Amino acid sequence: MPRPGSVPRWAAAAGRWGCRLLALLLLVPGPGGASEITFELPDNAKQCFYEDIAQGTKCTLEFQVITGGHYDVDCRLEDPDGKVLYKEMKKQYDSFTFTASKNGTYKFCFSNEFSTFTHKTVYFDFQVGEDPPLFPSENRVSALTQMESACVSIHEALKSVIDYQTHFRLREAQGRSRAEDLNTRVAYWSVGEALILLVVSIGQVFLLKSFFSDKRTTITRVGS
Repeated sequence: MPRPGSVPRWAAAAGRWGCRLLALLLLVPGPGGASEITFELPDNAKQCFYEDIAQGTKCTLEFQVITGGHYDVDCRLEDPDGKVLYKEMKKQYDSFTFTASKNGTYKFCFSNEFSTFTHKTVYFDFQVGEDPPLFPSENRVSALTQMESACVSIHEALKSVIDYQTHFRLREAQGRSRAEDLNTRVAYWSVGEALILLVVSIGQVFLLKSFFSDKRTTITRVGS
């Protein structure tokens, strides 16, 4: 019989196993075919990436311009035969999902060739295939146990949290870039106003001084 205030053994064991399962969920990696990169794209430049994809694989390309100019970029996606699957001009952000029609190397490029003096910072997430099942029995007809169902729910919730964190980090970086750009413009404008005010003040001083200066006239007499 347990003593008053003590924790039963089964509850302590369940708590230990729950902590272990949660730690395993936190260590579960994302899909093996996912690529998440942030890179700088100089002006008048083009950057391409390549990915080997098997036929029938579902893929998703998502990108967003974080900093630079009007926050826009050209994006183009081609299959192994060079057929254009996706093409957009001067997009700030977008997402495109497709299913590979054949085996081979797919190419997607980001272009900033329309810009002459501003470079961009671009983020993209290229997901290839579906997430592997958390449990081997997840794809079977038999129902999952209550613990397995809870683990799957926690796993899906953690993936949603990661997606939201990435989204808000991108928005925070974009907002910080806009704020820094605005701060620079305000600083230059303030310096320009100060210089204009200084020039106007000096001009007014010389103008007022000219009003109060004595004008001496010289009279010359012509003798007879």
